[in-house]
Amino acid sequence: MRTARHRRVLTGAAASATATMLVLTGTPADAQPASPAAASSASVDTTALTHLAEGYLQQRADMLTTTRPTARAATARVEATRSMTAQVQDDLAALVEKGKRYKGVDGGYTKAEVEVEVTDTSVTGQSATLRLTEQTRLYLPFTPQEVADGAPEYEELSVPHTVKFTQGSDGTWLLSSDKTDTEGGPTPTTQVSDVDAADGPDDGGGQADEDEGDKDAASGTAPLPGDGDGEDSGAKPMAFSRYSYGKMVAYADRYWKHHNSAWRTYGTDCTNFVSQAMHAGGWGPKGGAIIQRPSNKYWFYGPTKWTTSYTWAAAENWYWFAKKHSKRTRILDNVWKMAKADVLQADWGRDNNIDHTMIVTKKYRGTPYLTYHTSDTHNKSLKKLLSDHPRAWWYAHRT
Repeated sequence: MRTARHRRVLTGAAASATATMLVLTGTPADAQPASPAAASSASVDTTALTHLAEGYLQQRADMLTTTRPTARAATARVEATRSMTAQVQDDLAALVEKGKRYKGVDGGYTKAEVEVEVTDTSVTGQSATLRLTEQTRLYLPFTPQEVADGAPEYEELSVPHTVKFTQGSDGTWLLSSDKTDTEGGPTPTTQVSDVDAADGPDDGGGQADEDEGDKDAASGTAPLPGDGDGEDSGAKPMAFSRYSYGKMVAYADRYWKHHNSAWRTYGTDCTNFVSQAMHAGGWGPKGGAIIQRPSNKYWFYGPTKWTTSYTWAAAENWYWFAKKHSKRTRILDNVWKMAKADVLQADWGRDNNIDHTMIVTKKYRGTPYLTYHTSDTHNKSLKKLLSDHPRAWWYAHRT
């Protein structure tokens, strides 16, 4: 077990000039296993594998930017097996289209910065596996003055990967697979998906012990008149001041990536994360008895998942406690009315079961920026989220 960090910033023409050129390699059908000597050498020094993985992930991030290289040029700099080369080509082309869509909705990203943290490396013979976390910053098209005035400088994401390599007959390590270790929630920005977002496993929730009736109507998504004009700090009206919204936002800013070890992490962790932020801002627990766990009337955290209320970490259950039973939130009629520390929930499939929970950590010129776990993301614009999920129902909570 070892932990290593590597950083590379490659965008546009600068990327072509400064990056190490990796020639596209398709594994020949008659490729022979590498010599034992080559395998032994590679197993001692895995720094090269880390750089290969880093370069590959940087290429993916670069495709989203307005200064991206062509997909063909980017593919030609990834050493991969024949089958993986085809997947890389498809993914990079899809990321180009995603980047173009993002540019159309809010200006997109101007550059990408990728940092890789390797947590485990295993080399056996001609096979190698790296478990790593991609730490990516995608810079937004704001000037330094706009950032000083409150605009987010970049969107951030943290995505765990399992990356595998196969060694060719000449000793060259070829990328053979890449799996993102995430389930549930929106597709991470640097990834592509052929299916809509889906609820993931293990959120600590379940069927409540009462019939809740119908939800409020979903929040509208039509832009408000004058949206984007002038400055908007996202501060709440004075009437909503019984909680510390600043502490809620500060908590989310601090723990969006480095999960707070004082709390457990769930397989689908988005609502658990938002509950922690609400608690930091003054939401007190309600209830605490094991018998109260399946009731949406209570909200509490216990020493185990089985002594914690459904409402703490499950999106659907949290909705009913927050809005109906505690009245700590109310549903806004339009998502663009959200302010900092407000909560946005999504029903991806319009099946009347809420799947995902996020918190507003910035608002600038009418646009809220959302932060969430699963997958860990900081300050993603509402415009991009609506573009990613046009079929979803959205529930904007004024906290």
